[in-house]
Amino acid sequence: MQPIGRFLVIAGLLLAGIGLLISLGVGTKWIGRLPGDIRIEKGDVHFYFPITTCLLASLLLSAILWLFRR
Repeated sequence: MQPIGRFLVIAGLLLAGIGLLISLGVGTKWIGRLPGDIRIEKGDVHFYFPITTCLLASLLLSAILWLFRR
């Protein structure tokens, strides 16, 4: 199998698995509510910046891409 084909198959299976976990509700309690995520609510104005969640997602994606490059 060509390398690009293998990558597309693995990426598709990974996305399907993540979609299945999200649809089952896995991780909905802690994703976006980690320590370091900024949430400000004043009256009708809500500001939310999930900086820790973004850093964790970036670290996870970097590790996955690093494994694919090896």
